[in-house]
Amino acid sequence: MNRYIDLLIKLIATPSFSKEEANAAEIMRSFLDKEGVLYQTKENNTWALCKYFDKHKPTVLLNSHIDTVRPAKGYTKDPFAPIEDGDILYGLGSNDAGGPLVALLAAFVHFYEREDLPFNLIYAATAEEEISGRRGLEIVLPEIAPIRFAIVGEPTRMELAIAEKGLLVLDCYAHGRSGHAAREEGENALYKAIKDIQILQNYEFEKVSNVLGKVKMSVTQIEAGTQHNVVPDICHFVADVRTNEFYSNKEAARIVSELIESEVKPRSVRLNSSGISEEHPFAQIAKRRGIRIYGSPTTSDQAIMSNPSVKMGPGDSARSHTADEYIYKSEILKGIQQYIDMLEELKL
Repeated sequence: MNRYIDLLIKLIATPSFSKEEANAAEIMRSFLDKEGVLYQTKENNTWALCKYFDKHKPTVLLNSHIDTVRPAKGYTKDPFAPIEDGDILYGLGSNDAGGPLVALLAAFVHFYEREDLPFNLIYAATAEEEISGRRGLEIVLPEIAPIRFAIVGEPTRMELAIAEKGLLVLDCYAHGRSGHAAREEGENALYKAIKDIQILQNYEFEKVSNVLGKVKMSVTQIEAGTQHNVVPDICHFVADVRTNEFYSNKEAARIVSELIESEVKPRSVRLNSSGISEEHPFAQIAKRRGIRIYGSPTTSDQAIMSNPSVKMGPGDSARSHTADEYIYKSEILKGIQQYIDMLEELKL
């Protein structure tokens, strides 16, 4: 299994920001070549089908991403210099999502030549997840067989996120009329925006999920005005909305638009809530094994899948996007074995 740790070390040493993943993709492809695994590519995405793929069997997708965010402020170590300190491996992308990426790959290679599996396996190492880009998994999904079920590799401490919230970003514009600040002129768009922000702050969506809880709405940015003595005629503010399974992003945007006077423009409505029920066979396996099941507040590539999916991987989401990011090598090795054991039990 050390070769998978070595693969992660190579990936850490290779900058792979979103839309700049070509070198990381080549590292993944070189590894697959050495393993004798046939693969396909599209831009910075790489995917492989199990050796005895049978179109009459259901297909399980194992997916994680090769891109990273840019280093957070506060790094005391070189983010691109992998450092091993006993069981700890430091470096940008080690936890999010290098650990899950290589662990899922190890599970795929383990099953690659198995003829007796009751399902097909596809492994996909994809791009642009960190920016919810359109040139990552979204362009791979049409190329692969219909997917019955997917495991998305993200750091969850190998606990099972059976659902995750959707992400809706709203650009809101309060409109007023400019005037001189020294006189009773104009209509202050900033004041109008403040009233709308207070409405959003106090609003609660009616439907609450047993797994994901309430819809979470936060105003996170605001900008207005050109100079101190001019009444602003427009104020732009941004609302971050995390939807549960009871609200599509399109519906949530409509509700917000009807609540406030400001103009509301969704950046995208495609990243909806996703997941499986607790009765799904994979969730049942987790229950039998005593693995914690929960709903995740963060968004991943699950959001663009129409098929049932879960999120699970070694590492801890609390370490993601932080300075001096790290993962425990033992977490990865235990994660590999847990993936293998759970897939051995899975029947769809």
